[in-house]
Amino acid sequence: MWPKFPDEFDPAHIAPAEADHGDAWYFVFTENELVVKSVQGVPEPVTADDFRWMDMEVHVKHFLGHYLNRPCFAISANGATGEGYSTTGLRGLLGRTQQSLFYLAGRAQQILEWDETHRFCGRCGTEMVHHATDRAKHCPACGLINYPRLSPSIIVLVTRGEEMLLARNAAWPTGLYSTLAGFVEPGESIEQTVHREVMEEVGLQVGELKYFGSQSWPFPNSLMLGFHAEYTGGEIVCQDDEIADAQWFTATTLPQTPPKTAISGWLIQEFLDQLEAG
Repeated sequence: MWPKFPDEFDPAHIAPAEADHGDAWYFVFTENELVVKSVQGVPEPVTADDFRWMDMEVHVKHFLGHYLNRPCFAISANGATGEGYSTTGLRGLLGRTQQSLFYLAGRAQQILEWDETHRFCGRCGTEMVHHATDRAKHCPACGLINYPRLSPSIIVLVTRGEEMLLARNAAWPTGLYSTLAGFVEPGESIEQTVHREVMEEVGLQVGELKYFGSQSWPFPNSLMLGFHAEYTGGEIVCQDDEIADAQWFTATTLPQTPPKTAISGWLIQEFLDQLEAG
């Protein structure tokens, strides 16, 4: 099964007085990239002690909670990181670091993005303030409350016997194929979204759906719900301007696909494991 969020993480939004010490992890984002250091070739977040040596100005700082009793903070900053440090987009962490650290970095980026895009009330325009007890923004004028935003979406591997349908988005590099995905629309159930997205993107009908698991996908704020779906009919017709190509593949004809650390790669591997098990 897909790995769950680590039990060792204890989320919170109000930092204890002693939390911000030298060993605290700082998930520092500058221009939407995470500042990291290399530990035996593996990227890790910087510590509070590391950050003190950097020539960076903090714009926003949020407490995330504790991971293995280590306090964690999300920080938006600008400036020079100094020697020994680099920056990377979150996609660059996939397969290169622990899953738990990818999740935490994703959580940090989503909270910072929410903070940046909810500075003012969307109803009356008043500057928002932090809620007293929840991780939320509160409007002191009209009372509107905004919590961090999540966008539920589906991701599905369509199968036909021993074949699987993989598609290439028009914006992706040539040769990279993956599963189908799409956002849930207002008023839809998750199951309705699967059927609609498959029909819209490749013109196929699917029958039985099997839910496998979910993954937080911070690009920028998705929650991906993963399915296998059995093909029931139709011919492949790719959606204009979105799907460049879609084909049926077997275990021996697979193209380049996402890594197993991404839920799309996991759905593909699950199907291959089922075939091997008979």
